[in-house]
Amino acid sequence: MRARLLLVWALLLAVSGAAVAKTTTVTITKNGYVPNSLTIAQGDTVQFTNGDTAAHQVSFKTSTGLTCSPNPLVLQPGASGSCTFAGAGSYNYSDPNVHGNTFRGSVTVTAPPESLTLAGKPVLLIFGGKVALSGSLSTQKVGESIDVLGQQCGASAATKLSTVPTTTGGAFTAATQPMMNTSYTAKLRSTASPAVAVHVRPRMQLAKVAAHRFVLRVVGASSFAGKYAGFQRFNPTTRRWVAVRTIPLKAGTTAVAPTVVTVASFRTTLKTGLRVRATLTQAQTGSCYAPGISNTARS
Repeated sequence: MRARLLLVWALLLAVSGAAVAKTTTVTITKNGYVPNSLTIAQGDTVQFTNGDTAAHQVSFKTSTGLTCSPNPLVLQPGASGSCTFAGAGSYNYSDPNVHGNTFRGSVTVTAPPESLTLAGKPVLLIFGGKVALSGSLSTQKVGESIDVLGQQCGASAATKLSTVPTTTGGAFTAATQPMMNTSYTAKLRSTASPAVAVHVRPRMQLAKVAAHRFVLRVVGASSFAGKYAGFQRFNPTTRRWVAVRTIPLKAGTTAVAPTVVTVASFRTTLKTGLRVRATLTQAQTGSCYAPGISNTARS
């Protein structure tokens, strides 16, 4: 059954792939080509069918950007041949064995619409980390100037962060350091890439400063004062984290964006040697940050 499904899937892929390129027919009559001019997309094929009673040859002024079969394209009555156009541009052809302008034609090949891709790595990081953005331009042109835009959580519109050039194959890269959840796009003229959402966790540092006493620092671009962190211990038997208590957060000494420190100092009656950590749930971080998790410490 699995092999049959794979075969069906492969056939569907083959059909969908074949449907991308189109074939247009030009008929050779005693009075010339019908139609004698047409517009196709890059990668399409033109089939020439000789409907006349005499042999005819289809000869293009340039052989660059197209592939014809047979080559040369000499067609006996009733025979057909085809040319596939890989390059965009205008292609003129004629029958070198017929004088006059009757047997002259043209094919205009249009390039596909310009498009951009964009990816980010990682898409989930801790505050202070960097994101490597990468993408490519469909035309594969080198030296195009790509604008990288970012829309930070809460902003009404995206702002330009940098402009980077395309390199081999139309590829481009950029590095950025989001302060909170941010959506990134790449843009060239009127062409924009799909958005890439990057989520930022607040940086949480848990430290034991004395017996049964801990300090928690939460760092972000905005204050978490008034929020509550969860203090947890690890249960080695069930291999799960267990809630111990909630910790109210207060404003720290550094409260200026883009680095705002929120703190909590608290005591615990846990026995020594247990693995402990602190967390911030989505309800506490709000819509502009991902849930936070601190480092682990020992009670």
